[in-house]
Formats: sequence, structure tokens, C-alpha cells
Amino acid sequence: MRIALLTYRGNMYCGGQGIYAAYLAREWKAAGHDVHVIAGPPLPSLEDDIPLHVIPNQNVFGQPLRDWARQPGTDPLSLLQSPLDLWELGVSRFGVFPEMQTFGVRLLMRWRELMARHRFDVVFDNQCLSWGLLGIQATGVPVVSVIHHPLHIDREADFAIDPRLVKKVKRTLYFPLLMQQIVAPRLSRIVTVSDASRIEIERYFGIPERDVDVVHNGTDAELFRPVPGVEKETDLIFVGRTEDRKKGIGTLLEALSHLPPSVRLKIVDGRIPENGLVPRLIRKHRLEGRVVIQNRFLEIDELVREYSTGRIAVVPSFFEGFGFPASEAMACGLPVVANAAGALPEVVGPDGEAGRLVPPRDAKALAAAISDILAEPDGAVRLGRAARARVLETFRWSDAARKLVDVFEETRRAAHGRSRAA
Repeated sequence: MRIALLTYRGNMYCGGQGIYAAYLAREWKAAGHDVHVIAGPPLPSLEDDIPLHVIPNQNVFGQPLRDWARQPGTDPLSLLQSPLDLWELGVSRFGVFPEMQTFGVRLLMRWRELMARHRFDVVFDNQCLSWGLLGIQATGVPVVSVIHHPLHIDREADFAIDPRLVKKVKRTLYFPLLMQQIVAPRLSRIVTVSDASRIEIERYFGIPERDVDVVHNGTDAELFRPVPGVEKETDLIFVGRTEDRKKGIGTLLEALSHLPPSVRLKIVDGRIPENGLVPRLIRKHRLEGRVVIQNRFLEIDELVREYSTGRIAVVPSFFEGFGFPASEAMACGLPVVANAAGALPEVVGPDGEAGRLVPPRDAKALAAAISDILAEPDGAVRLGRAARARVLETFRWSDAARKLVDVFEETRRAAHGRSRAA
């Protein structure tokens, strides 16, 4: 098939969506499909024979205007020649994240040229759900989108942390929920990465569960693996964005306060603000000296090594559409203690087989599960081996790519059938 894979932010360091796009592109290419990645900055790192089409943006969100204007190659006066660029700059000053909307519009403006050259069979959208996709679909090519999880869940997690009206207004402006709620049901097909996300898609988008295909993510078990000879530097390791409230770092630090002073935690997050959530909670729970912070962006091989420095990986998220930190740690041979929330039970498996599952937001239950594993080193090794075996058997990118192609082919046949009927 000729596949156009869209990702409005393509770099793997932007989170799970960047990982998802890079691995699927690789697997589709290896299977003989003609895949083109269409991405916005920061751009993905792809294999040399995978074409990349860049959809630029002004990259203004979250930057003071003075800093943005001083960037090399930036010409503020050029904004006057582009209403879309000017709109992107303007709404970003009110806390609106504009990249999803503008990515789709800019792509639509280029679509006739791209389609004439490459004749794509299907467009696969990586949860942009932009207005522009409706225009692309109207040209006759089916558009399938993956929804990793509804962004409504992120907004509700923020509301739970800070319920003040001004914060609610800011977070409501930030997320393009209205656009996504209108666009998603009108696309040719929706897929997601877990049964947990499928339930939430029906809840927030009104798309029946039976109409949403579940294709679990893969995990690169050749890359994420136990590293021999690496010394265990910490009891617990957490990998993820700590400022994302649904990741549950508050519950983890509270749990640490219930554990003996000898238990240490390492946090791997390259985006911890100086006075962010982690420093404030460390002071609140008096955990100074017990928490090591790896506060820089890591190359993949560095991240793999960091996993191997821990005895237990902890994933205390209140919701995960899939949960790469859990599956990556499992591939590295670590037992995982995770909340029984979102897709984490689907990833970790039954409680006690490859890890432990605890009730969400329950710091004492989390501390007890951690204590049980630390008390039995041989049991921890057994759990870690079972965790890696589960990833090798269940979460392969080649399987995910093949199942998605099956969805594309079914969607394409249905689209052709409707065309003939019309």
C-alpha cells in the first residue's frame, strides 16, 4: 500500500506519538509498503529510504515573543504575509496550542501536489484530528486516525490538581477538544492502542466501541533489553514527564515517604522546571537526599542503561492509553509496579505474574507493593524475566504494523464500495 503517515510533532523525544510513528514507518517499509512520513517540527529521525515531507510551523507556543524573534532565521515581518502564521502567533499568546489545527490546514494546502506525485491509498493520522483532514478525505482518499487516548483525560487530570477557575479556563483553551470531537466521528476509521482507550473514545467522542479497532503498540525488545554489568544505583526508577499530572508522580513521592529511609528513587525526566511539581513535593514530603533527578534529555542507549540501574520500575499513572515506560522497563527485565488504571493492566498483565498492580492514587498500597518486591530479591528477578518474556510475546511492532494494514485494506474496500453504490 501507499501510506501517508501524518504526525504533527514527529520527534521521538516529544513522547509516545513520535515513537509510534517512527517504528510503524520502519515496519511498513520493511514489509514492502510505500510509506511517506508527513511531519511537523521537531522532526522524526527516520531510516534513509523513508521519504519525509516537512510541514513547517512558527514554533511560537510556550516561548516569549522576544526569544522567538531572536531565533536564527526568524523574520517577524514575514508574519504579515501569512495570515495562518499570524493567527498561530496570536492565539498562542492566549495559551492556545495551535499546532494541531495549523498542521492540518497547511497539509491541506499542499495535498493536491502530494497526491498528484504519490497517489496515496490511505492517510494515517497520528492523533492530530485537524479540520484539514476532512478536506483531505473529501478528495477521495480514506483517512484513518489513531487516538492514543482522548485529550479530555489530560484536561481532567489538570482540573483535579488545580480546580481554580482561571486554571480551568487556561487548560480548556490549550486543548483543541471541540475540533477533535467534530472531526473524529467523520473520518473513515478510528483505531486505538488499548481496550481502555476504546472505552474512553466512546465516552468522549461518541464513537461506539464496536467501530473502533484496537491494535496494541509494540516495544523494541532488541533495543530495550537488560544491560549486563550495569550496577544497580537505585531501588526505584520513574521515567516520564513529571509535570503531566496524570503520570502520578505525587502518589509515588508520597509512597516513598512511607518506605524506609534507605529506599531511593531515580526520576528520569528532561523537562523538570526549577520550581516544578517534583521539587515542591520533595520538600513537602522531606525526601531530600532520597531522590536522584536525571534532568536532561537522554539518547535511547542512555535511557536503556538508566532502566538497568533500577531494581523496580514504578508507573503510578492515573491513565495511560498504552504506557511505553511500563513496556520499555519490562523489556529491560525490570519488575513493574503500576496503577491498575487505563491500559496498564493490559500491558503489565495479571497482578503478580510480571509485575504488581495497585489501586490508583493509593500511596500506601503502592508503598506496600514496592516493599514486598524489595524484600524478595529472587522474586524480583523472576518477575523481571517474566516481564521481558511478556513483551517479546505480546508487543511486537511488526504485529502492530500488519494489523493496521489489515484495517487500511478493509477501510479502502468499504470506501470503494460506497463510491460504486453512489
